[in-house]
Amino acid sequence: MLQEKIKAKSKEICANVIQNRRHLHQHPELSFQEFQTSAYIKARLDDMGISWQPMANTGIVAILSGEKPSDRIIALRADIDALPIVETNDLPYKSESEGVMHACGHDAHTASLLGVIEVLQSIKADFGGTIKFIFQPGEEKLPGGASIMIHEGVLDNPKPDFVIGQHVMPSLPCGKIATRKGKFMASMDEILMTVKGKGGHGAQPHMLIDPVLIASHIIVSLQQVVSRMVDPTEPSVLSFGKVIANGAINVIPDEVYMEGTFRAMNESWRTFALDKIEFMAKSIAESMGGSCEVKITRGYPCLFNSEDLTERVIEIAQSYLGIDQVVEQDMWMAAEDFAYYSQNSDACFYLLGVGNVEKGIQSGLHTPDFKIDEDALIHSTGLMAYVAVKILAN
Repeated sequence: MLQEKIKAKSKEICANVIQNRRHLHQHPELSFQEFQTSAYIKARLDDMGISWQPMANTGIVAILSGEKPSDRIIALRADIDALPIVETNDLPYKSESEGVMHACGHDAHTASLLGVIEVLQSIKADFGGTIKFIFQPGEEKLPGGASIMIHEGVLDNPKPDFVIGQHVMPSLPCGKIATRKGKFMASMDEILMTVKGKGGHGAQPHMLIDPVLIASHIIVSLQQVVSRMVDPTEPSVLSFGKVIANGAINVIPDEVYMEGTFRAMNESWRTFALDKIEFMAKSIAESMGGSCEVKITRGYPCLFNSEDLTERVIEIAQSYLGIDQVVEQDMWMAAEDFAYYSQNSDACFYLLGVGNVEKGIQSGLHTPDFKIDEDALIHSTGLMAYVAVKILAN
């Protein structure tokens, strides 16, 4: 039976997957700088006799076809970049790249996809159709490697009918996956503001135009955008995480710099809200005698999981892992550039459980002590391979 073959092969090669993951973890590279990572992936593909071609500078796309007749095509995606975080884990394969760490699990995604290729290559006589393997750079940095690879034709020649992706999730126990149909992950936009006034002595505010006070009013007032201007059932987040007023206890500065992010699950509302944010910030500053320069960088769109495809992936995963091991995920206000694939093709993105409380593995994504339960790599490899062949078959 095909499922048993895939499970057996996944177990057989798990040591290879772990070795690849640990090598990548030890040698992380930042977004769009993944030169050694790319070279490592190419070498592993060469070892397996898999043809590949470069895209988006450090990205790679490889292709494998089954031997049974079928014209169906599916794409499987892994991201390959790391984050500017100093690792605090005491591991034999701890990051050797100063100030850089695979704190989001992309090393696991990449190693898993290499494992998927090895599994599928061993059973290519048992399935039909074509599988594209996308090793994508720059997920963590705008404009996102997905948008660049799509622009360069990764979804063309041949065009996949479906795109599948997975992401590790430490809050989800090892052995489980989670996903949802429809709206899944939020859009993400960067908001940069410079509030300008007239600084001076803090004891003479009547002679100044206080940009700190103006900035405070802007931050508080803009919360009306998400609390009063949108349907309460429509998820939306506006957060400011960086405010620099370089004055002193008795010195009011000339300007205040702020950085924030806006998240939404609706593209029409997203556009309306961004326009409103800019208008309100400028208007508030002007009404208080100052000015506000606003720069909004539109980031990733909303990630939408195809209803029919995701339903099918859930059924396949329940068959492979067990019904209780597949759970429904709430909408997640984090952003992912996999969203670009979901805007261009039927797509399904699911979360892979890598947490294990008993092993002390529960630190969140993007933290300096992030770890995964490597037992999950058996599931990450086998499940994706099984999903691919079952989708191609039906």
